[in-house]
This record gives sequence, structure tokens and C-alpha cells, in this order.
Amino acid sequence: MTNKTPGHELVLVREFDAPRENVYKAWTTPELMKVWFCPEPWKVTEADLDLRAGGRCNIVMEGPNGEVIPNRGVYLELVENEKLVVTDAFTEGWVPTDKPFMVATVLLEELPGGRTRYTARALHWTEEDKKAHEEMGFHEGWGKAADQLAALLARM
Repeated sequence: MTNKTPGHELVLVREFDAPRENVYKAWTTPELMKVWFCPEPWKVTEADLDLRAGGRCNIVMEGPNGEVIPNRGVYLELVENEKLVVTDAFTEGWVPTDKPFMVATVLLEELPGGRTRYTARALHWTEEDKKAHEEMGFHEGWGKAADQLAALLARM
């Protein structure tokens, strides 16, 4: 299920048949991120994570035609098994980036039966950035990545 909210925010909500500890682990383990984080045929070739507020979250994605997209940012908040907040407004050491695009928040809510409600929010700096993210395929791409995450969780 995908929802839009007012302002500059895009939201994806899913429910997984997996405990939230496993979802959090998939978000915080570089080798697991490489399995699911970007929609195929794209792939994550590098995930360099320093899991603390102010720590780096550097992801490199590669496309099927050799495209390389580095995503450098920092964690703003981590609450084990509950919440991750990351932004591309800064890089490690709180160095401002040239063009901040968004703050991403992942919320993990425990549901009965060992299930997890997963809410991923992308809050953009401007309405234009939000529209650009939609045009890049936010709903399809983040949705496909969530499907890949569900498949990984089923194997964990």
C-alpha cells in the first residue's frame, strides 16, 4: 500500500511476515542491503555504514548499463529495531552536501504474530524535489525494493 501525504513527503507502508528485528537487521547489515535495497536490475555494489547518529550511510548503486549512483549521507537517529533516520544533506563529519534532497525515515512497528508494519518516509527539501523523486519512480522503485526486502525476510 502506498500513500501520499501533504507537503514534500512521499510514504510507503507495508506489512511483513517477519519480526521487526529482522527488518532492522536488513537495514543495518551491508551484505543484506546489497540483496534488496534497490530495485532490480539495479544493484547495490557498496554499503558502508557507521551505525550511530552522525555516522556515515554511504551506498553505491549500479544500473544495468553501467550507471553508477553514489548516495552519501549520515544517520540522524537510530533506535534499534524501531527507527532509522538518514539524510543526504550531510556527509560524514557533518559536512554539508552540495544539493540536499531528502531525509528518509524508516519506522518499524511490532504487530501480532511476529509481523512488522514498515513505514518508509521520504521528506524532501522542496516540492520540486518531491516531484522529481516521483518522476524517478519513487512508488515503483521503493515498492519493488520493499518486495525484495519481503523475499529476503522470508529466507531469514
